[in-house]
Amino acid sequence: MADYVRSIQVAPGGIVTDIYPAEGNEAGKIDLIHDKYRGETVNYSIANDVLIIHGPFELEQGGHVLSIRNPVFLQDEKGTPYFWGMTMVIIKVPDIFQHSADALTNFGYQYRLSKTISPLTDEYTVVDQSEETLMDPVSYDFTLGGCNWRLEIMPTGGWKNGTLLQLIVLCGIAVILLLVVLTISILLVDEQRKKFRRLSLTDSMTGLLNRNGFNLQLEEYLEGNKQKNCVGILLDVDNFKFINDVYGHTIGDQVLLQLSQSLVQAFPDNSIIARNGGDEFCIILKDCRAEEAAPMIDAFSKASRSFSAKGVEHNYSISLGYAEYPANAEKVSDILRYADIALYEVKLQGKHGALAYRPDFHNSKRTQLGFSLSDISDNLPGAFFIYRADKEDERILYANQEMLQLTGCTDLDDFMHFTKHQFRNLVHPEDLTQVEESIWQQIESGMNGYNDYVKYRLAVKDGTYKTVLDYGRIVESEHYGSVFYVLVVDCEFIKTLYDD
Repeated sequence: MADYVRSIQVAPGGIVTDIYPAEGNEAGKIDLIHDKYRGETVNYSIANDVLIIHGPFELEQGGHVLSIRNPVFLQDEKGTPYFWGMTMVIIKVPDIFQHSADALTNFGYQYRLSKTISPLTDEYTVVDQSEETLMDPVSYDFTLGGCNWRLEIMPTGGWKNGTLLQLIVLCGIAVILLLVVLTISILLVDEQRKKFRRLSLTDSMTGLLNRNGFNLQLEEYLEGNKQKNCVGILLDVDNFKFINDVYGHTIGDQVLLQLSQSLVQAFPDNSIIARNGGDEFCIILKDCRAEEAAPMIDAFSKASRSFSAKGVEHNYSISLGYAEYPANAEKVSDILRYADIALYEVKLQGKHGALAYRPDFHNSKRTQLGFSLSDISDNLPGAFFIYRADKEDERILYANQEMLQLTGCTDLDDFMHFTKHQFRNLVHPEDLTQVEESIWQQIESGMNGYNDYVKYRLAVKDGTYKTVLDYGRIVESEHYGSVFYVLVVDCEFIKTLYDD
């Protein structure tokens, strides 16, 4: 867990029952809904079903924090939503912003970051600031987590050259992006749908049993087979969240359907097979030992898998853990808990594989954090896109809504068609050589770390061009290798807000 994360908490019914780590956070087990200081904001979050970044405030156990609270609503058997509870991440401040603050200071700027404590107040509270007093700073306001935020910056030593203003604005927006990415990286505890969602006995999408149906069939099997061995299997799709975020939920559903069909084909007809929730599946192999099932399980985990998105095939993999009753579990009802420990071990070893449970595996509760790419991109304060950092193939991978608007495109497909998927088609032909040389010169020299700054004329779908500032950062992607994350600022728009 990152140093700036103080704790991860779960609050069924609004009462905090589980905190990780527990040590040093004992005072955090409170009734949030009726708490004197938190209750009003918590009830607002529940009533409006919105994530709130509450704070900063001081904890009774010491330290200043921001509390990111996400209300979780589930559905009963009739499909009626009901409030289950809250999932939370408690973040230390100003620790989380330290790298961003250092970068801004190194650029030669003083700063102050403030926010409203909750959606119920208009008063700003300082979250972090540099040592010098700011005189006539440039400010940038944005909204995140139900609260208003304000970043104020000015050159160290005061204003000396008005021509720096565009660069200052660009740096400010870039820092906001960095703050958003840093915050989002730890914002949400997954809704834990595998544990809490109550549905009918059949999963509506795959046609398999759901967990309730799985439990019912397992109970029926045990009534007459308590003395027989069985193997419990737990598996999921590696990087499934990435598939959903990048290729869309329709493709994600296709992957789950494909996997569910292969499960039915690969395992014996009398197996109990269920979708446990999300991308996780569970299986009981009846009257079977782990060593007997191992070849079949290993072959299934290593089988080649792919899905098609817009005519292109993409490979994906699964991870699988399994355990045996009674060799590993005293009760059959515990068998999936041990299979889950084995699955977690597969993840720790790099995913894409299968392992049988061993007593020496680390028995820890897994907590998943998530935040969808669409949530991030739709709320970024600026035009943003991603493309491959490959001189021979600068393929565009993603663009947010503001980037589509800036280029006059109706949607992502329209944008990809307009650009032919290539970064070079966004740049005026007369600017292209200079732009690409400048980008790679900056990156290869390391003079700006992993960042580059360029100015060029951006192509618009109607045939016109807009002069923009391009702030890029090269990063390593697990799926695409080196890519550029790029923030684009319209120079003409900036001029309407600030005089040179």
